[in-house]
Amino acid sequence: MLIKQRSEPLELTILKTLNARSLLNATDSVHFHNLEKGYRGEIMFDEYMKEVSNENNLILNDLLLEYKNTVFQIDSLFQFSNTLHLFEVKNFEGDFIIDDEKWYSIGIMRKEIKNPLLQLKRTESLLRQLLQELGSPFPIEAHLVFINPNFHLYKAPADHPIIYPSQLSRFREKLKSRSPVLKASHRKLAKQLLSLHMEDNPYARIPEYRYEGLEKGIVCPGCQGFYGAGSFKMPHLICNGCGVVEPYETAVLRSVAEIRMLFPGVKITTNLVFEWCGVFKSKKTIWKILAKNFKRVNQGKVSYYIDSN
Repeated sequence: MLIKQRSEPLELTILKTLNARSLLNATDSVHFHNLEKGYRGEIMFDEYMKEVSNENNLILNDLLLEYKNTVFQIDSLFQFSNTLHLFEVKNFEGDFIIDDEKWYSIGIMRKEIKNPLLQLKRTESLLRQLLQELGSPFPIEAHLVFINPNFHLYKAPADHPIIYPSQLSRFREKLKSRSPVLKASHRKLAKQLLSLHMEDNPYARIPEYRYEGLEKGIVCPGCQGFYGAGSFKMPHLICNGCGVVEPYETAVLRSVAEIRMLFPGVKITTNLVFEWCGVFKSKKTIWKILAKNFKRVNQGKVSYYIDSN
């Protein structure tokens, strides 16, 4: 049973927006693309493992926890009657090798990378200590999952807790065969972990940005380019690049959410949203959408909009 859905991390969402509206430097660009690729891998894992979800297990995805001032992230946690399965999911692509317990990518040059097994062991240790403090010392089985079919690892010892793409089907069927019924203690633990989940990652790496330095317009949800001139075809916006068709009201509301995300606390006004969207010829279009979906505060030039509930 899926208890906690996975959602796109706020850090990734902000970086995606900044990447569309500005020029990220090389370091931020690499970080953004790594986050994006990692998230795609986690979504692939969720899709692959959705058949496992039933009344005999509890699944929590994307937990951000803290124990003794140390923050750690759990990609997926599957709780069965007698075991917690901890998953660290990697979307690595290409050839890799383990040499003297060090990990290297093999390409034009051999480059050392962070050892993902050490990351898994750290997460497992912190989770075990947290469970002991909560009074729920369930045994943990930790797994390092490589989800990308174009991944290969050389010289990996057989006793490592690694699941390769070719092994995922067999592993999934093994989990599906487990039938013991969950108890109240399992649901209690799931609620405890949910209550400890941190919404904001204190280690998120967001580059500095200013309103004036961001390109204005509505970003297409399909290709991440901007809706161009002539894209407004009542009642839709049509992307000249990829052909995506989106109701213009949906696009405006998405733009309002984008402004709020990038500039928390800013007052949402007709002029601000009109300038941010850029593709509309009349402010009346924006005014109608804001008036329909939000509550107006004050009148005239000093009016702004807040959530209606």
